[in-house]
Amino acid sequence: MMTRLSSAFPAVIVGSMLALGACTTMSPAPAASTTTATQQAVAPITRDQVIAAQNAWGDALVKISTTHDNSGFDAAKKTAEAVIDSAYGYSLGPVLFKPTLTVAPQTFRTTRDGALAYFVGGDKSYPKDTGFALKHWRSYKIENAAIFTDGNVAISMGNVTLTDKDGNVTVVDKTWGWKRGTDGNLRIVLHHSSLPYNPG
Repeated sequence: MMTRLSSAFPAVIVGSMLALGACTTMSPAPAASTTTATQQAVAPITRDQVIAAQNAWGDALVKISTTHDNSGFDAAKKTAEAVIDSAYGYSLGPVLFKPTLTVAPQTFRTTRDGALAYFVGGDKSYPKDTGFALKHWRSYKIENAAIFTDGNVAISMGNVTLTDKDGNVTVVDKTWGWKRGTDGNLRIVLHHSSLPYNPG
C-alpha cells in the first residue's frame, strides 16, 4: 500500500474539528481553544487518521534509525523518547505493547521505560534488548488486512515490511490499537508484533 520515508519528525494525528454550535445569551461562550480540544477529543477516529498514524509510526522508526547512524546513540535515544511520548499512550495508563523480539519475563512492555529499552537498548534493566529501532531501517510498507473503528478507538491488523540500508527486508505481523486523547491526538494503546509463522 503506502511506502514513505521522511526525515521530518512525525506529527501526531489530530482529529477533525466539528462545526461550532450557536451560543445562547444566558451563558458566556467557552474559550475557542477549550471548545476545539473538546470537539477533537470526542470526534470519531477515521480510517484516514489510522493510516496517517501508521505512517507516522513508520516515519518515526526510520527517523530513530537514521539519527543513530548519523549522530550516535544519545541523539537516537532522545529522538526515541520524543517519539514514545507523542505516539504512545503511556500517559493514559498501561500500554499493551508486545514487541517482535522479546522473551519472558520481559515479553510485554507496559511501561515507557520498557518501550524505550526495546527501541534503543542500553538499559541494564533490560539486558537482552539491543535496540530494534537501531537496525539501519530506511523504508517501510504497511499493508492492512483490516481496520476497525468505533468512536474514539481504532484497531488495525496487517503486515509491516521494513527495509534496511543494505536492502535486507523484514516482514512482521502487526496489530495496533489507538485511542484519541483529551487533546484530540491519537495514541497507541495496543501494539502487538510478531514474525510470520514458518511451519518449516
